[in-house]
Amino acid sequence: MTSSSWPGPVTAEPSDRSSGATNHAYCLAVHLLGDKNDAEEITQEAFVRAFRALDRFDGQSEVFTWMYRITVNLALSRIRSRKTALPVLPTKDARLEAFADPKPSSDPAGRAQQKEIYIALCQGIDSLPHPLRTTLILVCVDGCTHEEASQVLGAPTGTIAWRVYKARQHLRAYLEKRGFDPEGSTP
Repeated sequence: MTSSSWPGPVTAEPSDRSSGATNHAYCLAVHLLGDKNDAEEITQEAFVRAFRALDRFDGQSEVFTWMYRITVNLALSRIRSRKTALPVLPTKDARLEAFADPKPSSDPAGRAQQKEIYIALCQGIDSLPHPLRTTLILVCVDGCTHEEASQVLGAPTGTIAWRVYKARQHLRAYLEKRGFDPEGSTP
């Protein structure tokens, strides 16, 4: 591996998989953990562990896949070590920023409605079992292909497709139960 293929510095927006690996790992950690501070710690630890294990990187997968796997494992360990469920702080949830429309509505009622949907979506994602949640975040939020998610999670691509399907089913039911139309309109 050359120094040009090693992940680059953190920026506001992820660029590509080689120079934006830090951003991708951080965004993944935010979505898995729901907390910016935890995500920063996990991302830093993932890079420290990757650096220490650099001589063991076999090159059979992309660097980003390797980093994602380290990040996912550390995030899941953090989740398991928590004594309680994710804190419910809808107004402070770091994940809301990722779902936010870059061109927010000038209508205050529209913004409030949009925020309600985002909060419900984050809560629905939190309610998923960890394998479904992690897979959904990798594929639907981070944009990994089923094959990439398969490499990161060490599961067959068919399992990845099934998990995404089941997670979407669960989220649809979760939103409908709370009065939201999963096709886009609110209660």
